[in-house]
Amino acid sequence: MNGLAPDASWLAALHAAADRAPHRPRVPLWAGEARIGSVEPEVMLGLALPAKLATPATRGNESGFQVHGELTTSLHEIAIAMRDAGIAHVWRDEQLAVTDAQGNRLGTVERAVVRPLGVTTFAVHLVGQSPDGRHWVQQRSLTKPNDPGLWDTLMGGMIPASDSLSQALERETWEEAGLKLEQLAQLQHGGRVTMRRPTGSGVGGYVVEHIDWYRCIVPDEVVPANLDGEVAQFRLMQGTEVLGRLERDEFTIEAALILAEHGV
Repeated sequence: MNGLAPDASWLAALHAAADRAPHRPRVPLWAGEARIGSVEPEVMLGLALPAKLATPATRGNESGFQVHGELTTSLHEIAIAMRDAGIAHVWRDEQLAVTDAQGNRLGTVERAVVRPLGVTTFAVHLVGQSPDGRHWVQQRSLTKPNDPGLWDTLMGGMIPASDSLSQALERETWEEAGLKLEQLAQLQHGGRVTMRRPTGSGVGGYVVEHIDWYRCIVPDEVVPANLDGEVAQFRLMQGTEVLGRLERDEFTIEAALILAEHGV
């Protein structure tokens, strides 16, 4: 950290952008007694789902939708219906965990529908600095469906249901930056940031995401190299350049939150 602080008004605007109400009203999505997400009523009703999958429900003074049956199986069928209706995002054949409010896993769901279903997701990021304090950052591929061409932390990605936090950190660091954790120095957990905001793509989408971020020192002889085709370039930037690009909104919101918390 170089002790550079972002402009207070920009920082306030960043936090406001990361914590925004939905564009349109949403109602709870329940499984058993647990709230697992939220949906726009019109979107859910428009799917015309069979009663065995989901039905309108009321709890106290709150109306929403109840998912029935074995959760993962039912959510898979709902995901297929959303895909057929053109509501799903890019289909990944990747399962993400579905949790209750306490973070207990109840099932899994296809990544493409977590935003229209308002399912809470989990991600991991890595902030890397050189021994002299410069920042290793990546520019996202111009073909990425989300935030193409924006700058990001050294590594960042969602945690699939098949990974623990530590496994995701190791796998994503290798796939995105071509780095093994044992090559890095002073690796430690930095904190957690949370986003709640409407999505910029898809129908009726809402992001609720918890991001655990780590910090490390990348030795001078170690150079990141992308392996999965999702990074346009890596660059080593001085803190002043990072700060300037942050304040020009050239970084993703999640990267900006993390770097503001970490310090540039």
